[in-house]
Amino acid sequence: MFMYPIFITDDPTARVEIPSLPGQCRWGVDRLEGFIGPLVQKGLRSVILFGVPLKCEKDPRGTPADDPQGPVIQAIKKLRALFPALFVATDVCLCEYTSHGHCGILHAGDGTIDAAPSAERIAEVAYAYAQAGAHCVAPSDMMDGRIKAIKRKLVDGGLGNKCLLMSYSAKFASGLYGPFRCSSVAAEYTLADVLLTDAIFSPFFFFSFSFLYSETQQEAPRRLVTVNATSFHPVPRALPAAHL
Repeated sequence: MFMYPIFITDDPTARVEIPSLPGQCRWGVDRLEGFIGPLVQKGLRSVILFGVPLKCEKDPRGTPADDPQGPVIQAIKKLRALFPALFVATDVCLCEYTSHGHCGILHAGDGTIDAAPSAERIAEVAYAYAQAGAHCVAPSDMMDGRIKAIKRKLVDGGLGNKCLLMSYSAKFASGLYGPFRCSSVAAEYTLADVLLTDAIFSPFFFFSFSFLYSETQQEAPRRLVTVNATSFHPVPRALPAAHL
């Protein structure tokens, strides 16, 4: 099943074009019906929501992530009410909501990730989305143990068999991820900006890009790209032959 990505911001009437994704926008909750309605009429069956908060007050725990008045929870409720047959998934991540920009909670001393409370916090957010009516919670962070924590939270809350858990923190080498990630930041980046930024700041950029080109020519094995939770720079590694 294909999922249409929807980028939800905390301005209810927003419609902000994303230069790196021509034809795509960041939407406010009040605009969803006019945008999604015609697509549902054409056969759209599933969407995945990405929160893009621009006005909220961020903190070290990412408190706005599961704010009942926040854009994601409001969007879940609105879509479920407007389009009962639409499958609604939602991204689960903290980096857009934390003051430090990481997908977890940091140790006070050295600023490194504190894994256990990070997984617990991500589970809290996933559970809040499930309670709001999401059919699927999809963590895209890379915190150790968060799948177990989320599943346990869903089961203990009576939602274990009512809300699907889908992890998708692994990315395949492609020219899509860079432009896609620009949809979740306030600055207006073009595709050229994305390529230039990655070329400067990621030592793996040309390596992964060369494999992308070779894959297009069907000359190289498939490559799996994982995303570093701290820097978001792609780190390519070979995908085992059994999975090609």
